[in-house]
Amino acid sequence: MSSIKDVARLAGVSVTTVSHVLNKTRSVLPATQERVLEAVQTLGYVPSAVARSLKINATHTIGMLVPDNSNPYFAELVRAVEDACFAAGYALLLCNTDNHAGRQQVYLDVLSQKRVDGLIVASTSDDALMSQHLAQTALPMVLIDRAIAGLERPCVQTDHVQGGMLATQHLMALGRKRIACVGGPQDLQSSEQRVQGWRQALQLVGLPSDLLVHSDFTANGGYVAMRRLLRDRAADRPTAVFACNDLMAMGALRAVHEAGLQVPRDVAVVGYDDIELAGYTQPALTTVAQPTQAMAEQALAWLLERIQAGRSAEPVAAATQLLVPALVTRESSRALARAAVPIAIGETL
Repeated sequence: MSSIKDVARLAGVSVTTVSHVLNKTRSVLPATQERVLEAVQTLGYVPSAVARSLKINATHTIGMLVPDNSNPYFAELVRAVEDACFAAGYALLLCNTDNHAGRQQVYLDVLSQKRVDGLIVASTSDDALMSQHLAQTALPMVLIDRAIAGLERPCVQTDHVQGGMLATQHLMALGRKRIACVGGPQDLQSSEQRVQGWRQALQLVGLPSDLLVHSDFTANGGYVAMRRLLRDRAADRPTAVFACNDLMAMGALRAVHEAGLQVPRDVAVVGYDDIELAGYTQPALTTVAQPTQAMAEQALAWLLERIQAGRSAEPVAAATQLLVPALVTRESSRALARAAVPIAIGETL
């Protein structure tokens, strides 16, 4: 592999001159510049990215931590962040923490050693140890999708309470009165906020909010949770279910079918996230869409502000931006021809 010294020798100039030509740090005579570039092409010389980053104290690389890259929602969120980074001239390094504090710490160390310019973090949970690791990280950081209790960093996320209310009010408008909720992990703020939205919508009209089962944001978790709801409430089963992510909603669909019931005739189902697969289930899944592209762009914009301010600058105020979710209606909650009279929002039964 050729070195910068080889280029200088072939071009008949100093190593310093080669550096100035490649980094455009000083004006060089056109003839000299041409000889250097010809030597670079002849030798196939590739400048060292590490050496360059040390010189300018920047790598134009962003690190991103996600809790589960097998979850299609996070895959789509990562794609949106990667597109935003690429458009801004940055590369993205992705690390999957697998909801594990030790793994998160290892990746934080690795990303620091790789000299990434900043971090975008989708938190795994509100685990104290994981929050401590992030709080001790000196890199500029922005949280996306999920806030972390006790960690004062800028955060951009969807209004999860509003999203839970949207899903539940939609089901109530269809005349459903026994509306269950399959919540995600209880130690996760975003999950509990979606449950809070479900509960508030029911309480506004005096409907019971006792049909709640927590799971783990997986399809199998939703399947097990829905089977439990149908088994334990056989005499008074739910007529609708709001699952706090699309994977759990898909598991719930299977459980309903296996119980010999039909969606949406017997049980209407609504998910959360609007992953691409939601439109391909049978029946297609009604869900609450998160604006992933807008979240990615805002998170990166905030992070670049912090990077440009410099690591020695005072921390930027820990602002939080809540983006508006949207209900996407599909066949899993289609109105029935002889549905009950819809419940007016705000009406007390």
